[in-house]
Amino acid sequence: MIDNFATSTRGSGPGLLLAHGAGGGVEANFAPLIDELARTHTVIGSDYPGSGATPRSTTPLSLDGLADSLVAAAVRAGVPRFTVLGYSLGTAVAVRAATRHPERVTGLILTAGFSRLDNRMRLGIEIWRRLLDGDRRTLAEFLTYAATDPVRLAELTPEALGRAVENLAATIPPGSPEHVDLVASVDTRAELPRISVPTLVVATTRDQLVSADLGRELAHGIPGARLVEIDCGHAIGAEAPAEWLKVVTDFLRRPQAADA
Repeated sequence: MIDNFATSTRGSGPGLLLAHGAGGGVEANFAPLIDELARTHTVIGSDYPGSGATPRSTTPLSLDGLADSLVAAAVRAGVPRFTVLGYSLGTAVAVRAATRHPERVTGLILTAGFSRLDNRMRLGIEIWRRLLDGDRRTLAEFLTYAATDPVRLAELTPEALGRAVENLAATIPPGSPEHVDLVASVDTRAELPRISVPTLVVATTRDQLVSADLGRELAHGIPGARLVEIDCGHAIGAEAPAEWLKVVTDFLRRPQAADA
């Protein structure tokens, strides 16, 4: 467990712990949702090593370590029980938190997630990993290509596309190599049947990086999980924030959430 994660706590009410994606961060992945969620919940967000203000790790990351550290950050913030909202890699972190800390986790919201890599995703992750050793603009071009809804991508002007690539290149966190290495190792399939808390899975149907089929497989592996599909690419926070917020808040209003 790493105990020096940079953590922010906003709002009041039942606990909601955020678990961000690889090469991202709390603000990068959840900014469109946080203010609204903090109106009704205590929202705790911790950046993984090498993202935000959290120092980069000198050793490989693990799902156990990230899950334990995020849970510990919530407990230190005075929030002993919480729903976990995970995005991308954060969905695997959320699953691991639920199976390692069942006394803490009261629900799961898993967005653009996966329990394993398929061949398409494995190839994408390998390209991502290799490009981290080279020019950041080239990496940003690949990530823009892979993470953007093809329909949205086609609508961008050349100028807007160039700005998007430049903005992404300037914000790639230094801990990305460790994040991507961890993604490549994810396989939580054996844990899914052990999850007993209410679970919402949000699949992104035009996702070119993490296919909607992987999201559907994730939902089917968790007893009683509800599956919602949103027509967007992997970057759901940029492409469909209102739709994402609605399904998240609808789930958080369930009667069981009041007991969290």
